[in-house]
Amino acid sequence: MSVTIKDIAKVAGVSYSTVSKALRNSPLVKAPTKKRIMAIADNLGYHPNVAARSLVSKRSNTVGIIWPTVERAAHAALMTQINEHLEEKGYKSLISINNMSDAITTFQSIQVDAILIFYDQMTDQVPSIPDVPVLVYGTSHNSPFPVIDVNRKGALYLAVSHLIKAGHSHIAFIGDLSGRDPLQEEKVLGFKEGMLDGAGHIPSNLLINSNGMTYYDGYKAAEELLAAFPSTITAIISGSFDLTKGIIRAVQEANLLIPENVTILSYDNIPQTTTFESPVSVIGVPLEKITGAIVNRLINMMEHKNIPPSTILSPELIEVKAEMPS
Repeated sequence: MSVTIKDIAKVAGVSYSTVSKALRNSPLVKAPTKKRIMAIADNLGYHPNVAARSLVSKRSNTVGIIWPTVERAAHAALMTQINEHLEEKGYKSLISINNMSDAITTFQSIQVDAILIFYDQMTDQVPSIPDVPVLVYGTSHNSPFPVIDVNRKGALYLAVSHLIKAGHSHIAFIGDLSGRDPLQEEKVLGFKEGMLDGAGHIPSNLLINSNGMTYYDGYKAAEELLAAFPSTITAIISGSFDLTKGIIRAVQEANLLIPENVTILSYDNIPQTTTFESPVSVIGVPLEKITGAIVNRLINMMEHKNIPPSTILSPELIEVKAEMPS
């Protein structure tokens, strides 16, 4: 038999209302009392009945998230922080990697309070989503919903400009050149415009298609690049954190030093970049800034019924220099 709020209240010696407020992390319950109630609930094995609670309150305190993949490091980091920030606000996340229609049907059946859609799950045929606020993360192209996006094109333009000012003239880009992903295409366009404005030409032979966004894709692309231009490449701009890890390995296997022989500048401004084994500069919107913007918009939409304007977040460049030997 499942444990109920009444069972917790009986053990704790408090009212049902107090237990309910404590479990919802209400500021109306004093911290020591809340801590004791939470401990009792945990010891008794209490699990809230979200469906029953939502029928009464018309709220599930749950956000449905339609996500493409958790395989890439940047996606996983973003998803983890969004979930943490929502939990701090008293909300849970329900993540689906199914197609948008199926995910929305599931979310509606449990009455989620809002839906966050990752851009590449958007289709031309957007299903009707009545009475549920919807926010999109990614490209704002033709979205019927408000959007939080980042300026990828501006990020790559800034990266190229920074390297040119530092004296680099042979700059390569390794990333997705397929044109199938509009987010990756924005990076390619930013690189081309940066090179055209800064160097007066677009080095088409230094635009390297990674044919994927994994560690191995980055390694193979960099290996081929360095074999074709063994002594001329002085800087490589990477399209993602995962690609960068592979690029670093390829550069090291070519017996080149980073950044003394080859400077690497990586897209994805996420905390995991501190784990790179070589000094690598990064470009992009800080992860905390993205997650903060997403969660704040979701909270306003759920609690205050505000429909926010679409927002494009500006990138930041963090230069990491090699430590000079003492």
